Amino acid sequence: MVLRARILRYAAVCAAALLPCAGLAANASADSAPAGPNPVAGRLDAYWTPGRMAAALPTDALKGSEAGTTAATGSPTVDGPRPGEYIPPSRSFDGIPQAGTFFWTDATGTGRTCSGSVVRSPGHDLVLSAGHCLKGYAGTSPRRHLGFVPQYHDALKPFGIFPVRTDGVYVSQQYYDLGEHAGAAYDFAFAVTEPNQDGTRLQDAVGGVRLLTGTGYYHAPVRMIGYPAGAEKPLECWSWTTEWVSDDPADPGTFPRIACDAFVGGTSGGPMLVPWPGGWAVIGVIGGYHTGGNTPQISYSAYFGTATQALYQAAITGEPPAEPTAATGP
Repeated sequence: MVLRARILRYAAVCAAALLPCAGLAANASADSAPAGPNPVAGRLDAYWTPGRMAAALPTDALKGSEAGTTAATGSPTVDGPRPGEYIPPSRSFDGIPQAGTFFWTDATGTGRTCSGSVVRSPGHDLVLSAGHCLKGYAGTSPRRHLGFVPQYHDALKPFGIFPVRTDGVYVSQQYYDLGEHAGAAYDFAFAVTEPNQDGTRLQDAVGGVRLLTGTGYYHAPVRMIGYPAGAEKPLECWSWTTEWVSDDPADPGTFPRIACDAFVGGTSGGPMLVPWPGGWAVIGVIGGYHTGGNTPQISYSAYFGTATQALYQAAITGEPPAEPTAATGP
């Protein structure tokens, strides 16, 4: 109860201020001028009309699909709230510049969407998301209109759209080899972007959050943000993370767990943020156990440790990304 009250007070202070607390301001760079218009981004911007963005379907259709289910049955396929557990509410808002959503078309031409966040990087061009969101787009896989829209809301692209580079999607080889369930502990990914229509790099436009690894499972307060597919605005929720040891042999591992209401399909890849001097830091993304959770009240993340840091290093140094093997497929 003390922890719950403390987090609710912190969230109220932040909301009342209408500005990020504890130095959580955007950290956009002012030392880099745009390189010139990017025609690739211009074409992508023209393709993703308000109607197409609103019609995009979640790639994580099972996230939150078991509404109202509780974990009292003891079945390892049920991962919902415990009986009597307090579930912090979520609310719609206009978002923050460092969080946004991916849009792309699948092999059938259907629009798809998944959440992400801008992480600080030397190239000022990196987005963090879930592996199950981007696993089909590494290596030689076609990108099919794949781009990132920071702070998307109300059919607006306030900072433009940032195409994902060819060979710019980084998913761990372990995730490809094991699959999204047996490899749930590796459910994270990075996407390297190109500049937007004006030629501005992503981090220069919106700032970035710091990637934290090896910091444990218990964090408070945590601000979780995600983009439900088809919604006009993203959701945010203030809560805390705890440690969850899998009871499902199909999804082995130990994961951060967080209670927040209404996080459904489309929110996968959304960041779990903690206050950090000069900005936010990200300690997880919606994914991992049961690709983020089968109910809208409980979400999970893969633990951010050495494997996450290794994938980040591969992305910022331009190493060739991993690819699905012939056995696993995209």
